[in-house]
Amino acid sequence: MSLQELKACPRRPGEASFFFFDHHFQHNAVKVLPGEFFVSHDSLAIMTVLGSCIAACLWDSRMRVGGMNHFMLPEGDSADASGRYGSYAMELLINEMMKLGARRETLQAKIFGGAQVMHNFTTLNVGERNTRFVQDYLATERIPVVSEDVLDIYPRKVVFFPVTGKVMVKRLAHAHPETLEQEVVRGNAATVARATSGGSVDLF
Repeated sequence: MSLQELKACPRRPGEASFFFFDHHFQHNAVKVLPGEFFVSHDSLAIMTVLGSCIAACLWDSRMRVGGMNHFMLPEGDSADASGRYGSYAMELLINEMMKLGARRETLQAKIFGGAQVMHNFTTLNVGERNTRFVQDYLATERIPVVSEDVLDIYPRKVVFFPVTGKVMVKRLAHAHPETLEQEVVRGNAATVARATSGGSVDLF
């Protein structure tokens, strides 16, 4: 599907709609903002940038369909059905995947984010709460987490290819100035990312 066709398609509430051509990957791409989701079986890249937020990437290998959400907090007021909250964002993502033929029993997940990016966020533990929520949710739904890059102090850029299930992660510079000296000693940790266990997650 061309960029013009992608932009022209009607979008549902909460569905990402910022389309562009990504020169690094030479792919049409869509950016998922906080509270949004995107599901596709087209050859494009689904991208987001995370701090304490979580992005869950779900993939059905049989149908070759994938989707990503981006939520900010585990749960909100029951009256506020919003993709900003994990409980709603996960249901929405799974339901949209199933509309494109995915089956719950063949879904697999890769999860990212949950960083403690600002020092004054430690009392809130937003990243930890988000991470625990998505891990518990997926365990309850019996959707296996095949790889993850969560917690720590680094913001992350995540690029997901919904047809192949491939995910790439880049750790970005963080906002903890007191750790910069240690980084200089062991190399710039903001650009040195560790491989995630299992699944196809590559670093770029």
